[in-house]
Amino acid sequence: QVQLVESGGGLVQAGGSLRLSCAASGRTFSNYGMGWFRQAPGKEREYVAAISWNSYTTLYAGSVKGRFTISRDNAKNTVSLEMNSLKPEDTAVYFCAASPIFTINPSQYTYWGQGTQVTVSS
Repeated sequence: QVQLVESGGGLVQAGGSLRLSCAASGRTFSNYGMGWFRQAPGKEREYVAAISWNSYTTLYAGSVKGRFTISRDNAKNTVSLEMNSLKPEDTAVYFCAASPIFTINPSQYTYWGQGTQVTVSS
């Protein structure tokens, strides 16, 4: 089992920044690829960013590329999402997740956090 707890969400004005963090506990964190997903009201959960176990590979959804940065610290069992130039359409509940492989497919993620709300006002 891997337990994931997100933090750092909140209310920010358009153009602002937020940094989300996800703390992991349980099984060896460095064995897992990590991802961030988000779900807006009335919409399906969508992939935001993913990072491989060794940080060598990162992928971003087109809607956030150039604005968001995913990173991880295996010594601290954390994964972060730095979000800049936020837009109202970024408003959603953001989830971190762990997968035994590096993937952007949410169905291949085994463990999920409870989510943290990000609200961007215009």
